[in-house]
Amino acid sequence: MAALTRPREGRMIAGVCAGLANRFGTTATTMRVLFVASCLLPGPQFLLYLALWILLPNDDRKTAWQRTA
Repeated sequence: MAALTRPREGRMIAGVCAGLANRFGTTATTMRVLFVASCLLPGPQFLLYLALWILLPNDDRKTAWQRTA
């Protein structure tokens, strides 16, 4: 399994859903749909998203264009 980080590519807002998708082996779209669907239920989903945005580190792997620049 991949480490739990926010990737630099494939982000929509902060990369939280993309990072969770990489970690659990699913697509980012699936994770985003699950998050939006969970917001229909009562609970602190948005606060959890904000906390993960702050706590999860960025992915330090460089892309091909970053290595050559």
